[in-house]
Amino acid sequence: MDSKTQIRELGKPDMTDAVSVLRKIASDAKAWPFVEARKLLQRLEKISGKDEVVFETGYGPSGLPHIGTFGEVVRTTMVRYAFEMMTGAKTRLICFSDDMDGFRKIPTNLPDPDQLIPYLDMPLTAVRDPFGKAPSFGDHNNSRLQAFLDSFGFDYEFVSSTRCYKAGDFDDAIRTVLDHYEAIMKIMLPTLGTERQITYSPFFPVCPDSGKVLQAKVVSRDVANDSITYVNPDTGLEVETKVTGGACKLQWKVDWAMRWLALGVDYEMSGKDLIDSVTQSSKITRALGGTPPVGISYELFLDANGEKISKSKGNGLTIDEWLRYGSPESLSLFMYNQPKRAKRLHFNVIPKTVDEYYQHRTKIADQDKAAQMENPVWHIHSGVPETAALPVTFTLLLNLAAVCLAEEPSVVWGYVSDYAPGVTAEAHPELDRLIGYAVNYYQDLVRPTKSYRLPTKAEGAHIAALLAAFDALADDAPAEDIQSAVYATGKAAGYENLREWFQCLYQVLLGQTEGPRMGSFFALYGREKTRLLLTDALAGKLANKTVAED
Repeated sequence: MDSKTQIRELGKPDMTDAVSVLRKIASDAKAWPFVEARKLLQRLEKISGKDEVVFETGYGPSGLPHIGTFGEVVRTTMVRYAFEMMTGAKTRLICFSDDMDGFRKIPTNLPDPDQLIPYLDMPLTAVRDPFGKAPSFGDHNNSRLQAFLDSFGFDYEFVSSTRCYKAGDFDDAIRTVLDHYEAIMKIMLPTLGTERQITYSPFFPVCPDSGKVLQAKVVSRDVANDSITYVNPDTGLEVETKVTGGACKLQWKVDWAMRWLALGVDYEMSGKDLIDSVTQSSKITRALGGTPPVGISYELFLDANGEKISKSKGNGLTIDEWLRYGSPESLSLFMYNQPKRAKRLHFNVIPKTVDEYYQHRTKIADQDKAAQMENPVWHIHSGVPETAALPVTFTLLLNLAAVCLAEEPSVVWGYVSDYAPGVTAEAHPELDRLIGYAVNYYQDLVRPTKSYRLPTKAEGAHIAALLAAFDALADDAPAEDIQSAVYATGKAAGYENLREWFQCLYQVLLGQTEGPRMGSFFALYGREKTRLLLTDALAGKLANKTVAED
């Protein structure tokens, strides 16, 4: 079946000339969501009878949703929209919660964790909610997940593992697992250690007495009766149980394959740490007579030192922390960029990513359709958003907040209003939002580390020369002219590497090791304030202020 026939069968789109052109552009686009969409279309050419295409993301509700959860859902949404644009097909996104999984370990960040000891090994939806707000710990985290996804406006369908197992939604697929028991064992046993091979089974019985999800040895099975017989590890007794109706939970890799089959999943991405699970689950899906979904294996995040982020180490950046200092759109851009490459996730990447987002957003309105579909903003907004031009960059706002010691946004707004007359918070809510982020960033991350130093004798002479060059400029000199004066002063001072000159200005004037484009910053800060800043630096007042604060 060729791609055009597949498109007609999936979506039966109204192929007007305009739509045809957009579909052609999308089919040739090189952005990674379109590459993934074409992989998906190739998969669909191998199967038939689909009236909608199913995307899935998985969530383990033993903990709260985190920045990785956001990354997986937003990236999947990008692929979904690219596929819809390319084909016109009907799609849906399932956010699946594996809430029937056994509660194997008590998180240390819960209130009174000892109260949960009696619930170990029970399904997460049978564990008491330590917060006392929901019917279970699993339900509590599920509600947090849905609130989390809703806050970003994701279009999804929430599906609970517990509900599907107990309602019988998975029964037919589970019977298929029972029918192909030996084939699954041949796939899984070679991947296990000797000791685990002895007790391994695709089925985890749920003990009717204790309620625990048991890792038990299965000694026989009865396909006609939909049952297995297992050895209860707590009592040593043989017990026969149904595998349907929620009486058993499938082992992780088998469960994943069964879910793909039962829900008709066509696309699911996952982290690089799950590559082996994807491989084994795909083999099991084929053994069950299904076709595994396609998907990307994305890289995991690193901390500022290039080390793998670990919950136990606490060396990561939470989504709440990002959203205190940067916009959701900037976080989406971070997730969009190079998903197959390990990226450092730390506070310093936020300002750069925020500015990159607005650079892309400024460009997109003037780009042709093909270029727009290569623009990250198109994928972040599922199309072309309204223009949001800003008079200053986020990096400049950060440095302005730091220099004027901003305790609240109104302080920064005072400078911005002087720099760009007529620009107000009411008329420019995007800018107002960024100023709020900048103040938060300064108060939490810059102020505690801010440290001015005195200029050396030679540096003092160079700063005095800069002050003279600045005074020689016209009162309405633009940022580019001021920047040229800064450059010229550095060159005249004999700096072989002008970076050393700018580092001097950052350390002496701003109390930082890095900083903005100085011409733009001086223009925003204002003529008289800039002159006072240079004068105070020469007089040692900035460095003395640091000593006094210490």
